[in-house]
Amino acid sequence: MSYAGNLDNTQDYESLENYNFIKGDISDAAFVNQMFEKFRFQKVIHLAAESHVDKSIAKPLSFLKSNVMGTVNLLNASKVLWDKVGGDHLFYQISTDEVYGSLDKHGCFTESSPYAPNSPYSASKASADHFVRAYGETYGLPYIISNCANNYGPNQHTEKLIPLTINSILNKQSIPVYGDGNYYRDWLYVIDHVAAIDLVFHKAPLKSTYNIGATNEWKNIDVVKLLCKITDQKLGHPKGTSENLISFVEDRPGHDLRYAIDASKIKKELGWEPIVPFNEGLSKTVEWYIHNLKSISQPQESEATKSSKHNPNYK
Repeated sequence: MSYAGNLDNTQDYESLENYNFIKGDISDAAFVNQMFEKFRFQKVIHLAAESHVDKSIAKPLSFLKSNVMGTVNLLNASKVLWDKVGGDHLFYQISTDEVYGSLDKHGCFTESSPYAPNSPYSASKASADHFVRAYGETYGLPYIISNCANNYGPNQHTEKLIPLTINSILNKQSIPVYGDGNYYRDWLYVIDHVAAIDLVFHKAPLKSTYNIGATNEWKNIDVVKLLCKITDQKLGHPKGTSENLISFVEDRPGHDLRYAIDASKIKKELGWEPIVPFNEGLSKTVEWYIHNLKSISQPQESEATKSSKHNPNYK
């Protein structure tokens, strides 16, 4: 429940009998231990993380607290409980392709790519991944790790590139684009990612790692222009209206040039394939924000970008 959290996102399933919402902080070890002892969790899917790169540049210690210490607290609680009780256990760590660093214009990240994080955010996620592996090797904790491409879709906080762009268009505000906009990202629709998580959780062998990407690589500036086109069409604006809002701003420190994922392993071993084409996913996303923008959290200006008076994040 940080600034980017929104409890409204749970409305679709909050009435289900197998769902509980418990408000707490994973960086609070006593709380985490209490929850594990009370509920006797057999398996964990760990998605909680601070994820805004600009914020990590301005306040790196908060990322150490949430992403590293929070993960270690969950690992410790899992180890203590699972050492006491038998059964089938799993700690599934959801990570990011950013831990691999930056690519030039050739090649893709594979599961054997070396870790080379370039931002405090990616360094904190890399550290968390290493602790998960260490607990597996040292204590025999059963684990799996997956590293995903840039997610997009409904419900995403408006500090991220795609909802930020849509929000700017809907409010007729300047659309900030870092540098020249020629940074490459692999975009994965959130429902495709959820399907992959479900498959990995139930089918993947222990101690395995999977990269999850859609082979859907786009330059940031081209994503922004496509969003302008789609949103203008849905709003009935004259062609090119929203592109006039694009404003190039001072680049982010240490901005990674390119992310691209080789997802052949998960496709070959588990049979996963992304099914939502990018244009369709963007169309659904724009439609959702047009009807729901007022109900979600709005971005807070980061210290790292106050000088440019913009707060874009390209993950």
